[in-house]
Amino acid sequence: MVYGGKPSTGCYLCRKRKIKCDEAHPECRNCIIYGRPCPGYRPDAVFRNETRKVERLMKSSANVNAHSNISSQGSSSTSDSSISAVSHRRRTSLHGRHHDKATLTLYSPADSSWEQRALCYFFDQYTIKADAEEGGHLDYLPPLYARELGRQSESPSSCLRWAVEATALMTLANAKNAPPLMNKARQGYGRALRGLQEALASPANAVKDETFASVVLLSLYEDISGERNGLFSSHTAGFEFLTKLRGNTLIGHQRGRDMLTFAYAHTYVEILALGDKPRFDNEWVLGMLDINIPVERLMLTASKLCQLFVHIRFPPKPPDQAVIESWIASGREYDIELSQWTQTLPDRWLPLVVYSAQGEPLLTYNRLHNAVVWNYYRAVRVMIQQLLLGLNSTLMSVKAANKQFFNPEDTNSPEPESESVLDEPALRAIIREMTTDVCRSIPFALSDVDSLGRPTKSDGAWQMRAAQGYGLLWPLWYILSSGMPTPSQVDLIRTVLSRVGSTLGIKLALVLAREAERIRGERHDTQGEILGRNLPRGACNLGNNT
Repeated sequence: MVYGGKPSTGCYLCRKRKIKCDEAHPECRNCIIYGRPCPGYRPDAVFRNETRKVERLMKSSANVNAHSNISSQGSSSTSDSSISAVSHRRRTSLHGRHHDKATLTLYSPADSSWEQRALCYFFDQYTIKADAEEGGHLDYLPPLYARELGRQSESPSSCLRWAVEATALMTLANAKNAPPLMNKARQGYGRALRGLQEALASPANAVKDETFASVVLLSLYEDISGERNGLFSSHTAGFEFLTKLRGNTLIGHQRGRDMLTFAYAHTYVEILALGDKPRFDNEWVLGMLDINIPVERLMLTASKLCQLFVHIRFPPKPPDQAVIESWIASGREYDIELSQWTQTLPDRWLPLVVYSAQGEPLLTYNRLHNAVVWNYYRAVRVMIQQLLLGLNSTLMSVKAANKQFFNPEDTNSPEPESESVLDEPALRAIIREMTTDVCRSIPFALSDVDSLGRPTKSDGAWQMRAAQGYGLLWPLWYILSSGMPTPSQVDLIRTVLSRVGSTLGIKLALVLAREAERIRGERHDTQGEILGRNLPRGACNLGNNT
C-alpha cells in the first residue's frame, strides 16, 4: 500500500480519462455530464496509507523483509508474476444501477514488501463500501486500521493492527499457496491474540470499536485458514461477551451496527445450524434494532427462532404432548413471520427472474449484498421446515405411545386426526422451493452473470470477490447437508464450495463441503429413525428426551 508520489483523489473514471475531478459525492459532475455512472473513489484508508508518515510506520513495523525472505526460500508459487495479476486487477462490478464503490486500482512498486501487498489484496477482496441505501462488508475496517497505524507511537502493540495484518497475510498466502506467508500469518495471529487479551483486561480498551473489530478479524482469519474447532468458532464467546459489555454503545453509529450484525450472524449460525447454546443473554439488544432495516428485521425473527431451538434442545424435563404441540405452534408462527418478511421488502430488495443464454431461470438482485441476505433467509426457512417435520413425527410417536399405554388392548381403533398434524408434503415443498431458489441465485452471487442474466465479460479472471464467496458459505452448507437437494443441486453446491475454497483461498469452504458429506451419509444410514431424519442437526438432541 505504498505508492510512488501523491495519488490522485479523483474518481476512477476521471483518472482514466486524465481530467480533473470535482470529487463530488456520491457522483462527480464530470461522470454525469459524460453520461457514465461514477465508479467511485479509493477508500480513505488507501489515501492515508500512502502518506510518507504511514510509509515510515509500515516499513519500521516489518521485522523481516518478507519479499527477500520468501525469495530466499525459493517459493515459485508466490512469484512477482503471480502477484502482478492480482495487483493490476481493477474491479468494476456493474449490477444494475448500483455499484460497489470500494473498488481498488492496485499496483505493487518493486520495493513494496509482501506485508504491504497482502494488505492491498485483503482490502480489495474483503471490504465493500456501503452506499446510501444499504450496508457494505467490513467497510469500517480500513479507516480503523489506518487510525491505529497513526497511533503506534502511543500503542505499539495494537491487537487490531496485528489482526488485520495476520488476516491479510493468510488471505494472500491461501490464494497463492505460499507456505512462508502462512507461517508469518500464524505468528501475527498469535500476536493479535495476546494483544486482544491485553485489551480485554483494560476497561478503557475493552469497549473500543478497535477491540470489537479485532474479534471480527480473528474470526475471519479462522475461517480463511480453515482452523475452526470442527465447525465451531473459538471467537463466538468473545462476540457474546463484547456485545453484552458494549450495550447500546454499539447501536449508536453505523460502524457499531455493522459489527453487531456480523457478530449476531456468527452467533446465530452456531445456535441454529450447529446446536450451540448461548453463553450470555443478549436478547435486550433486539429491542434496539430497527425493523425498517431488512437485515435487522430478519435478525429479530432469527432471534426468536434461536430461543425456540434452545428450548427444544435443552428442555428442563422430557417434553410431553402439550409441550411438543406448543413448539409446533411457535415454529409455524415464526415461519409465517419469515414469509411476511419477504412481502414487506422495498422494491430494490426483490429478486428478479431472468433467463440464462441456455434458457434456464436465474435469480438476480439489485446488489450482491441482497443476494447474500436472501440466501440466509432461505436457509433459515429450510431449518424451520425440518424442525416442523421432526416435531410432527415426534408428536405422532408420542401420541401412539400414549394410546398404547392407556389402551393396551385397543389396537384396531383408528387414531383421530389432530389439529397439530402438519401437512408434511407442503413442508417438503417449501424446502425444495428454497433450495431451488438458492441454486438459481448462485450464478449472480458468483458474478458469473449480471443483473439481466448476461455472462460477465472478463479476460479469464474470476470477477467474484472473496467477500461474496464468504457470504455464500453457511447457507450453501446447510442446504447441502439438509439431505434434500436433487443430485444436480448437490453437484452444483459442491462445485461452488470447492471453487470458493480453492480459488479464493477460504479454507472453511472445503471444511464445510467435507462435513456436509459426512452429515448426508449419517442421514442416509439413519433413514429409519424419526428424529434423525427430519430435525435440523442441532435439534436432534430432542431424541434424548422423548
